[in-house]
Amino acid sequence: MPSNDARNLLQTAVPTAAVGAIVVAVSAGVAGGKGALGAAVGTLLAILFMGIGLYVLQWTAKTLPQLFQAMGLMLYVAQLLLLLIFVAVFKDTTLFNAKTFAVSLVVATVVWMAAQARAHMKAKLFYVDPDSEKSGKSEKTGSSS
Repeated sequence: MPSNDARNLLQTAVPTAAVGAIVVAVSAGVAGGKGALGAAVGTLLAILFMGIGLYVLQWTAKTLPQLFQAMGLMLYVAQLLLLLIFVAVFKDTTLFNAKTFAVSLVVATVVWMAAQARAHMKAKLFYVDPDSEKSGKSEKTGSSS
């Protein structure tokens, strides 16, 4: 993984994990052990889904740049639908507290998206390829008269 991709992943996963740890602690205090387990599962699921999505989006940007925007929109819709399916499937589970699971899933997803937007805004991306100026001969533009 190139350094920019790793930096982007780090800037999104760390805040999400930190907020997830806070949600797990609050859930443990409110709903006990099953609440903490539900919150941990929700946070880990959100980090897993969003991390895979970030990897797929970065791969698309490098290999198929013409599909980047469409792939990004489709990817986020697919992620949110899959997360909704997980909430629906586990709403009546007895393994963990379903409410803390759903809350942590939503909170972790929102934090991931906000951190990803912040990381993108702070990234120093070139608007112009700096190598293109060095490679060619100096051409004059404008009229020659």
